[in-house]
Amino acid sequence: MPTAMSTDSSKSHSDSLLVIIDMQQDFVTGSLGSKEAQLVVDRIAAKIQSHQGPLAYTLDTHQSDYLATNEGRHLPVEHCIKGEEGHHLVPALKPLLEHARCFEKPTFGSVELAGWIASQSNLDRVELAGVCTDICVVSNALLIKAFQPELTVLVDGTCCAGTSIQAHKAALETMRSCQIEVF
Repeated sequence: MPTAMSTDSSKSHSDSLLVIIDMQQDFVTGSLGSKEAQLVVDRIAAKIQSHQGPLAYTLDTHQSDYLATNEGRHLPVEHCIKGEEGHHLVPALKPLLEHARCFEKPTFGSVELAGWIASQSNLDRVELAGVCTDICVVSNALLIKAFQPELTVLVDGTCCAGTSIQAHKAALETMRSCQIEVF
């Protein structure tokens, strides 16, 4: 029977899933883009290239009636409309995520992603990076933690950007308080 120490040291990299959240053109250079989001693209690319396990990513996905939806009434800026350029991954990440599993989501968090992660018995940790820290990153991290409370969920704060610097920092603190490892 392996000891706890040998079990931890024998974990393969395939037990770690990296999930990239909403690194789409509209959130980086488009209608809701920001300088902070542009700054994390290269860091996320490096993280993907060095990751040795499975990859997944989410796409915020809206339809042409976005402004008539609840979210559209609260955030009346059309973005990530399926079929439009802003819905696509940023060009720097597209080839790196070519073989990753994609989850299109109509709202902040993906129940489908969280359920899929819960069905993957080989995972011992999930790491998230992307945008927006205070909306979609925190929503997905909390959903994953709710579906799998014993799973280690990590968020790389240096590879995330929020709607503002203050909102980014507040979201990181919220995740820490919910036992998500933030670094």
